[in-house]
Amino acid sequence: MVPFNSTTRLTSTDIGIALYDQYQAIIFDMDGTLVDSGQLHEVAWIETLNKYSIPIDRPLMRSLAGVPTKDTIALLLKRFDCKALASLDEMNDFKEAVVHDKAGDYVKPTALAELAERYYGNRPMSVGTGAYTAEAKNMIEHCKLSHLIDHVVGADQVAAPKPAPDTFLRCAELMGIAPEHCVVFEDAQLGLEAARRAGMAAVDVLQVLGIENDYFL
Repeated sequence: MVPFNSTTRLTSTDIGIALYDQYQAIIFDMDGTLVDSGQLHEVAWIETLNKYSIPIDRPLMRSLAGVPTKDTIALLLKRFDCKALASLDEMNDFKEAVVHDKAGDYVKPTALAELAERYYGNRPMSVGTGAYTAEAKNMIEHCKLSHLIDHVVGADQVAAPKPAPDTFLRCAELMGIAPEHCVVFEDAQLGLEAARRAGMAAVDVLQVLGIENDYFL
């Protein structure tokens, strides 16, 4: 396989041309990669953390991009030695409700939607995300991308979320394509690590395509 040059920046008209033809299947992370949802999740997290009296550490939240909601809350409670004012399920449900209610005000597809359109019908495509499946499908629906995606694998479908490779390996399994023939588009370091551990080519969408997740910057 041809290695990616992380110093190369592509315009939207370059996305999907020949460069990725060598791969048999495409996997997208969702938040900050295929879907511009950084501000939505930032607003939802701020409302959730304020409601349950958990400190907001912006650099820490940025570093946890891609970690499932319950795992993030558990880590924050431990980091700040906070008393849990509700169960993880209740706090997760509150945050998901905010995301659901406000998705239409914030989310939109990124330039990667053009790549998905180009390969539609020619390559199987999946979304592998740290979000839960129902939330992910709702987000993809809001962006009118559902028809392009064959499978959505959320954190609730795997034993270990990113940076474990399980999410992307499940995507490959559902598409019927060997991991080494898949390319993964990711914005988060945990996701890039997960792709490499899965034996897949990993594209850092910030470094390669200039797509930045506007999330707790």
